[in-house]
Parts: sequence; C-alpha cells; structure tokens
Amino acid sequence: MDRACPECGDKIIGRADKKYCSSSCRNSHNNSQNKDSKNMMRNINNRLRKNYRILEKLNPEEKTKTTKAKLNAAGFDFNYFTSIYTTKAGTIYYFIYDQGYLPLDGDFYALVKRKN
Repeated sequence: MDRACPECGDKIIGRADKKYCSSSCRNSHNNSQNKDSKNMMRNINNRLRKNYRILEKLNPEEKTKTTKAKLNAAGFDFNYFTSIYTTKAGTIYYFIYDQGYLPLDGDFYALVKRKN
C-alpha cells in the first residue's frame, strides 16, 4: 500500500507512521493549517511587545509618573495588557508582564514595575 503526502501528493518512503514526505511538506502543511490563528496571535503579541517597550522606556526606575499624551504619542494601546491587579483598597493596576500602569486623576498615569 503506497501512502501519499497530504501536502504534495508524493509517495512517502520510510517509517510506517510517517505522514509527510519531507520536513518542508510537514512544515508547510502545519503552517497553512494554523495560519489564521497565528496571524491574530502574532498581531496581539506585537502590540503587547510594543506596549511593554514603551512602559520600559518611560519607567527606567521602578516607579514614575507620565501623561496620557506621552503614552499616546509613543503609540501605546490601552486595549492590550496581560493582567489586572486589584489592591485591597480597590485600586486597579494594568500590567504588561512586569510593567504596569495605574490611571490617576486627570490624564496622568503612575508607571510601576512589579518585583519578583
């Protein structure tokens, strides 16, 4: 019984449980199967990475203040963060990994870095 590669249709030679004729066909098939979700995930990860770099640049120490205008000018997207931390007093911090921000009165934000 000859088996055919699901990607290119060539004959599969080798182990009985081998599914593709080559690594490139296996990679090509898997990439095409996961393309839509990968693009979405890639876009989200890129936005998170950009937000993280902005907070890291504006907060070289462990705590500082900044304005919403500075964050917007740098391209910060407030819709993307990795976690929310609520204090006992009800204050809500938004974090991108270990870099966080807290909306203050007016258009100010407190930037913090979470300690391990």
